[in-house]
Order: sequence, then C-alpha cells, then structure tokens
Amino acid sequence: MPEPTPLSRRLLLGAAGATSIALTTALTTALPAAAADSPNASPNGTSISSATSFTDNAGNVWTLSGGVIYRNGGTVGNTYNVTVLLWYGGMVYHCGTGGQWYVVLNDTWRPCNDPRLSLYAPPGLMYGVNGHHDTSLSPATIADRMSGLGATVFRVNTGNSAATIGAVATIASYLNGAGKKTFPVIDAGLRDGAGNLAYGNESDAYTAAHAIGAQVAQACAPHGVTIYECGNELTRDPYIILPEHQADAGTKAIDFNNTNWPIMRGFMRGLIDGVKSGQPGALCGINFCNSDVAAADALWDGLQPDGSGGHPQVRWDLTTWHNYEGDGDIFHIGTDGAGPSFNLPVYVKARFGKPFLLTEWNSDPNQGTTHRASYIQTQLAEFQAARTTEGFLSSMFYELDGGTQWGLTEADGTPLNPPYTAFQAFVSSHPDV
Repeated sequence: MPEPTPLSRRLLLGAAGATSIALTTALTTALPAAAADSPNASPNGTSISSATSFTDNAGNVWTLSGGVIYRNGGTVGNTYNVTVLLWYGGMVYHCGTGGQWYVVLNDTWRPCNDPRLSLYAPPGLMYGVNGHHDTSLSPATIADRMSGLGATVFRVNTGNSAATIGAVATIASYLNGAGKKTFPVIDAGLRDGAGNLAYGNESDAYTAAHAIGAQVAQACAPHGVTIYECGNELTRDPYIILPEHQADAGTKAIDFNNTNWPIMRGFMRGLIDGVKSGQPGALCGINFCNSDVAAADALWDGLQPDGSGGHPQVRWDLTTWHNYEGDGDIFHIGTDGAGPSFNLPVYVKARFGKPFLLTEWNSDPNQGTTHRASYIQTQLAEFQAARTTEGFLSSMFYELDGGTQWGLTEADGTPLNPPYTAFQAFVSSHPDV
C-alpha cells in the first residue's frame, strides 16, 4: 500500500504489547458499488452540489433549498444550513456550514463522517475461519489446515466456565507458536441454566459480565491474543428482539424490547470493560446480524428502543457483523429484509470509524458444496476489495470443520472439496499483503 497522501489522517488503535491496528482515511474519488434496487435511482455519489436533485432507491426525490432538505417536497427531520446533500452507498448524507456530516435512517439524522473517506485497514487478518472450543481437531491440525488454506485468524467460542476458557487458551497457545492469531468470541449469554433471563437490571448484568471478560483476558493474553468479540448475537436473543420482529433486519429501534435492552447493554459494557481491566491494550468488538444498524446506533449513542437518550454508551474498537447468504449481500443489503438496499460497511464506516470484521459468513447450506465453493470465491473478492476502502479488516468463514453442511473440512479435518480448494486457490492468488 502506498504511503498515505497528505489528505490522510491516521488513527492508531492498540497499545504497547498489543497488535496495533492502524487505519488510514483519505478522501477518494473511488465509489463503492451502487446499492440500487431501482433503475431510476441516481448514480452513486450524486450530490446537490453537482445536481439539482437526486432519486433514492425507493424512488423518492431529494432536493435542497435555503439550507433545508426536502424529500418529495416535504421536510425530513430538522435540517438547516445544509451545504451538501449526498446520495452514497444507498443512503442519504448531508453536511452543513459547521462541517459535521449526518446520515438519515428512519427519518432521523445521526452524526457521522464523510462516507466518501476511504478507510484503509492493514493486511494480515483478512482470511480467517471459525471453530469451537470443543472441536475434535487438535490444535496442531487446526494450525496445519489454516496454513493450507492461507488463513491467519481462528475465531473460537468460549463461555464463562473454567473448562471452556481453558480449552480456548490451549488452542491460542499452540496457534500463537505457529504464527496464527486466535480471536475468542465470549459466548456467554443473558440466560441462566433454565433459559430464563439471568439478570434483573443493567448493573447486575454489567458486574457479572465484567468478571467473565476479565477471566477470558487473563487466560488468553499470555498467548498473543489481542482481539476479542464481546458477546455472540445478543441482539437476536428473543428477550431482546421482539417476537414479531425476529424475522426483520433490525433497522428500526422499535424492533427491540425496551425493558430488557439495558440488561443487554450492561452485559456488553461489562464484557468490554472486563477484558480491558486486565489487558488495557486489547481491542474489543460487538457483533450484529442482518441489518441491525438500529441496534448498533442505539448502543453507540446511548439510546433506548423507545428513543429516549442519555443512557450509557457502548464503545467498541471493532465493528463486527454476521452475514449469511440468506441475509443478502452485505454490500447490497435490504432494510428489514425487504426494502431498498444499502452498503452496510459504508454506513458503519461513516458512523463509527472502526475496523470492520465479518466474523461469520457462509452460503446457503441447502445448496451443496459446489455452490459453496463458488460463493466463497465471489464473496472473498468483495471482502478483499473493501479492505482499502471500507476498513474491512477480516472475514472469518463459518466454519473450518463443519462437514458437508457448513465446512471447509470434514469433522476429522479432512479437506472437503471443492470448498477447501476454492478458498485455498483464492487466497493463493490474492495474498493478504
């Protein structure tokens, strides 16, 4: 990668003893693939400064007059002194005389960065695979299969028990010696052994999660672990997402349970703070699914699903996401699973400015291994191209030893073809450098 241009600014994440992730942002003329469902949508990157109006994917016409934004002749939220109105990546953005950018979702303008800023993530972590702490594969076999594939990151789940944490530490120790990174996902949830909500309030959830996060970091830090995923699909727990919205994409705050939301928020904050209590330089991520941008926005801004503000904010170092073929292309994903699409990595880049990691992805398991092989190569090409534009730091295939249904290998580690060779061939011809 060439040295950053004079327009660049460098954000340095990490600390001494940790693997720092340097992100470089620079204004670029390169545009992401247009996320347009409608043939009548304006070209991606159209701005009012170069056009009198533009049309979005839903066919709405946007204009700017007297510093105020209009959609089909009606105002959208409370806007004033707007100087630039931009159609980019399937979303509408604006910037005013004060220089602050905003993006609109559900008619609410939220602060962000200029989405045209190209976010560069360093090489080394792009190709990863998933596994489990109770895998039948030995650490040596895991390392060997990763080397054969060209993968450098192993995402592995751990709960809150000494047994699961110890199993992950054993794997991490071996992989560290083999030059591989381990990425623990702290898979402790919000429920007790009977399946009921385990915590009565945000404070109790925070305290319990803090202890779990600290235990995981204490066990893993000596083995070269510097990045953690704090929680696993917590926004999809039926205690959090309302039953009538479980099939939706999560782009509306009302999709989520207002009463139980603080418990999830406290658990997430506790895991992050617990990890960092013993390993201050660690980088922590919170994962989301489908199009859960409303969940991410609410957590980041300290909002409740009912729209009230002033609540604790969740701050993560890594924006992590899960996306399977049935969810739609993450660069062209629908709102609530059906509406006009948008480029999700562009949106979260603009909103949060953090590295993006796709920590679970795979094809439709009903389509067979030949389809999976083709899907792997198509998706890896998209992911790799986004590393230097959307800060796409890593993609972690689910999963290494998943057999015919999900895997790159059989349960015993035998390569499963054609998926294994498809992954291997792409990485070989597109090294992460």
